[in-house]
Amino acid sequence: MAIIDWIILLLYASSTIGLGWYCSRKQEDTSAYFVGSGKMNPVLIGVSLFATLLSTISYLAIPGEVLGKGPIYLTNYLAYPFVYLFVAFVLLPVYMRQRVTSAYELLETQLGLSIRLLGATMFLLLRLVWMALLVYLTAKALAIMIGVGDEMVPWIVLVTGVFAVTYTSLGGLQAVVITDLMQTLLLYGGALLVLGIVTWEMGGLGWLPTEWPDDAWDTQPIFSLDPATRVTVFGSALSVFLWTVCTSAGDQVSVQRFMATKDVKAARRAIAIQLIVAMVVGVTLGLVGIALLGYFQAHPEFMPKDLSLKAQADGLFPHYIASHLPPVVTGLVVSGLFAAAMSSIDSGVNSITAVVMTDFLDRFGLKPTTEKKHLLFARLLAVGIGTTVVLISTFMEYIPGNFMAVTNKTVNLLSVPIALLFFFALFVPFSNAIGVWVGTVASVAVAVTIAFSGVIFGVDPDTGLDPISFQWISPAALLTGLIVGTAACVLFAPLYSAKNASR
Repeated sequence: MAIIDWIILLLYASSTIGLGWYCSRKQEDTSAYFVGSGKMNPVLIGVSLFATLLSTISYLAIPGEVLGKGPIYLTNYLAYPFVYLFVAFVLLPVYMRQRVTSAYELLETQLGLSIRLLGATMFLLLRLVWMALLVYLTAKALAIMIGVGDEMVPWIVLVTGVFAVTYTSLGGLQAVVITDLMQTLLLYGGALLVLGIVTWEMGGLGWLPTEWPDDAWDTQPIFSLDPATRVTVFGSALSVFLWTVCTSAGDQVSVQRFMATKDVKAARRAIAIQLIVAMVVGVTLGLVGIALLGYFQAHPEFMPKDLSLKAQADGLFPHYIASHLPPVVTGLVVSGLFAAAMSSIDSGVNSITAVVMTDFLDRFGLKPTTEKKHLLFARLLAVGIGTTVVLISTFMEYIPGNFMAVTNKTVNLLSVPIALLFFFALFVPFSNAIGVWVGTVASVAVAVTIAFSGVIFGVDPDTGLDPISFQWISPAALLTGLIVGTAACVLFAPLYSAKNASR
């Protein structure tokens, strides 16, 4: 990176701090801090949803996945119309009837305090691990771009966390949403710049493959009965549908943003914007992966090491940014990568703070005596959460797999079990706490077993594949939770009937 690139990066990072300070001047209570007083622009909310859930992981993983494995990932977006219909017309009418700061308040009315605390705790674990993973992967990519070794990764993690936590703790959700818009423009602009420069260097669209490159891409069928098949069109689309719906249903990051809109109509606009932006950016990043594959096949001398395209697919995008982009463009693209990391950290920190304050402190009467002290405590708590994320990130190097596999092995573990709590609470009239606990434990156990099936049972020595692909984590966890949870609720229903009769 040239000096001008560092200046661009510093200007962007400094502007986020300034925005956080500006937003903080208008806040007098935690309602404005956590949900923007419930009247935020649905377009901004939709873009914020996208930026939060895309993150650096996807920004790096999508080009690497398509470059090194094949383009089937891009068929995921076929699931998006079905996602919109389900979220907009099944979930949102139920959720928006009850205005809450924490999504897990909805669980206590139907299933009691233990289920509310279970949902809140699982969310905290999910988001803490998720944020730690993304700052770690971001730091590794940035280390490649600025030409330093892995020993500098912890320091890059620290700097990223400091900037993100500072403007988040100052400005709350309003600062988060506005910076998410800035970050989306940067990261999408960066992808377009890379795509344009590769096209220019190759004299046109010569990077488009005319046949399936067997030396680089896996076999990716439409459907397969073999659970070890890494990716299929059907399995991938089903996994994306379930993850997106479950995240909308049970993740505080999503529910908090829906609650920041005025009504159901505005919330529907927000989810529509989220899905449209996600599809446009995702397809563009997929094309970046294909373009880089064509580029490095045409210019193998520019490969960083004497390895195959498959072996270093995840590293070729940051390597190209560091080695082949001109000054200024490099600064903008690196700023986009940095922005993608902060967009997920800021949202996660703000949402975790809302859950800790609402579901643990306020719920048990530990709320500060004045609203001013309440707001100050929320900001201090955000700083503590950010510090925790930085510390957890040091353990992320031990999760096996490429960026896409690692993401699914962590993010998908608890997304479905959390959503199942809301399904039983809001849509199953005979549900009870014990039955839901049993179903949740079974769902998590299946998710963990599939995610780490290679570690538990061993990988195939010929292909290196896990016995069960990561794309089946969500479907298997959902099916297990529904069957076991429903049966357990029916089994324990007489116990609850007897308790109610004795009162």
